[in-house]
Amino acid sequence: MAGKKTKEVIFDVETQKWFDEIDSENHADLGVSIVSVYSRQLDGDFTESQGQMQSFWEDEITQMWPLFQEADRVIGFNSIGFDVPVLIPYAAFPLTKLPHFDIMAKVKEVLGHRLSLDAIAKETLKRQKTETGAMGVELWKRGDKESLARLQRYCEADVAITRDIYDIGLKEKQLKYKDKWNSLRTFEVDFSYPAPDPVSQAGLF
Repeated sequence: MAGKKTKEVIFDVETQKWFDEIDSENHADLGVSIVSVYSRQLDGDFTESQGQMQSFWEDEITQMWPLFQEADRVIGFNSIGFDVPVLIPYAAFPLTKLPHFDIMAKVKEVLGHRLSLDAIAKETLKRQKTETGAMGVELWKRGDKESLARLQRYCEADVAITRDIYDIGLKEKQLKYKDKWNSLRTFEVDFSYPAPDPVSQAGLF
């Protein structure tokens, strides 16, 4: 990837409902309240040269898709298991075909179990989430200007945490958490981009 400009999208979805409010286990029935997206360009050494945080309410989602479709990597936390299925009804293209990178899935590959975003953020970044997903649903239902502004701040804060955890994993190749005995654990991760396929590269000449 040296010398190549890389486009990345880091995102998080908040929903209108929670699972105990719907009659199915179908993520599509939860509905989207807001999606926050940090879109950026990285230089050949993966240094960020430009980036922008944007948020899209349910009726604005169509404006968001070009960011996803132009990205070399679409990054989230538990995004393949949660965010993508929630978003599928809003996409007029095969959303699952995009180059998704789910940090939680990568962590599970290494540790053999899941970790929450908060558990990693507390020890890796010395920060934590500002709200919970359930609170996000409550803020949406309240619907007043102050609650919706708080919902947007929460979603954007989760994206910023996801971005910063990803960057540490990409550059330092390790993350931290505390296990059930409250012991600090450091574990190695590989968030690097795959090397170009020499066969497909040869086909360009």
